[in-house]
Amino acid sequence: MTQSSADFGIIVRKPGGPEELEWSELPAREPGPGEVRIVQHAIGVNFIDIYYRKGAYPWPTTPLIPGAEAAGTVEKVGQGADLKVGDRVAYTLPHGAYRVRRIVPADRLVKLPDSIAFDVAASLMLKGLTTQFLLNSCYRVKAGDVVLVHAAAGGVGSLMGQWLKSLGAISIGTVGSADKIPIAIQSGYTHVIDYRAEDFAARVKLITAGDGCDVVFDSVANDTWRGSLKSLHARGLFVCFGQSSGPIADFKFSDLAAGGSLYATRPTLFDYIKGRDDLQMRAADLFSKVAAGEVRASIGQRVSLRDAAQAHRDLEARRTTGSTILLP
Repeated sequence: MTQSSADFGIIVRKPGGPEELEWSELPAREPGPGEVRIVQHAIGVNFIDIYYRKGAYPWPTTPLIPGAEAAGTVEKVGQGADLKVGDRVAYTLPHGAYRVRRIVPADRLVKLPDSIAFDVAASLMLKGLTTQFLLNSCYRVKAGDVVLVHAAAGGVGSLMGQWLKSLGAISIGTVGSADKIPIAIQSGYTHVIDYRAEDFAARVKLITAGDGCDVVFDSVANDTWRGSLKSLHARGLFVCFGQSSGPIADFKFSDLAAGGSLYATRPTLFDYIKGRDDLQMRAADLFSKVAAGEVRASIGQRVSLRDAAQAHRDLEARRTTGSTILLP
């Protein structure tokens, strides 16, 4: 590919803390066949970015550009790409979003409805599509199901509370501090528990009159997984889709038997949107929920892209609520 004018973004040269996030000049290139170049207007911040920064997930290249979701406008179109200059688009990919401009395969982009702002889209692509597949494909939630969600005041948690309410589920959310309880309540949870202040599994048993939950969605992992299993009824499903407190340690298959023939899964969004049709279907469902007012993005923080390190510090320390957006 031919080199063109310079670009700028955040790179990581070696795994480590937030201080490894470095503002850098990047070589830009022209879009190839099936690709487009977009000017990014908003970039989402997620725990997957931290996992990559720390080296918990293998890097495809060194240095690494983190970032898993963004939205912007098409600036240049490669041969055969089914988009045009000026199109408003958004995407989620495992990494590479922390930059001003980016080359993206056209089949990984979705067009944005005019009603959805760039910052809203950048807060929804990873987290919203994660919510969509978890509640529709990983476990198909229906009215009356009892669902436990950890980190209920976070980016995914806030969306899940709203989506569960629209489905008529009985939702129980946990949060890590008392000041986050009102946020989770506003997101639609039927019950909210401060899991640092009380035994959430015991409280779940009280709420459900001893029956337990149909499913637990756990993105905290090491600090919560034991209580998550205790919160399920026999043959319930434990869904671990993140590890904000660190990876699960000491788990044994016999733990599932002890809990009542439980099921467990560790899904990732990108396995559920590999195909273009799946991506389009899930995005259309998400956007329809937003258009109907059943799901609203909760953007708690807007930070300059140059200050991505501080955004990471705040997210790791759980000082954030809702989504964090980086502005190029």
